[in-house]
Amino acid sequence: MTEQKDVPRLGEMGLENFAPYLMNRIIGRYNAALSTEMAALGLTTPQMRSLAVLSVIDGILIRELAVYAVVQQSTLSRALDTLDANGMIRRETDEKDSRATRVFLMDAGREAYERLWPHMSQASEAMFKGIDDTERRAFVGTLQTILRNIRKHDF
Repeated sequence: MTEQKDVPRLGEMGLENFAPYLMNRIIGRYNAALSTEMAALGLTTPQMRSLAVLSVIDGILIRELAVYAVVQQSTLSRALDTLDANGMIRRETDEKDSRATRVFLMDAGREAYERLWPHMSQASEAMFKGIDDTERRAFVGTLQTILRNIRKHDF
């Protein structure tokens, strides 16, 4: 393996200048900000993410839900088992592919999501305190470009 001499090492650039580190810290704080509300609803982070995605894309295939919710499929399966047992989602075999399963949001799941959404929105807004709309749109646009650069799926 050849070392690139012109690329600074992490110690030289510092954690505060390493985007993946900053993104992990930000998401860690975002998740922590929601932990009390999620616990009150009996939800885990993978369950919360699943409900949030389903609130936008209902009837999604499980393999796609795993990508959108950023949850490993084995972890997602356990999360969905609990959501299903609690009447928050239902799973149905895909009409076109009997090996695939689609997930649908039930009323109880939508209610839980609707109770959690104000806290999700508030935690998101707190991240952008002191950032004007132009800078925010540019930042989100940059994140969208980064995602397109690294994603493995068409979505």
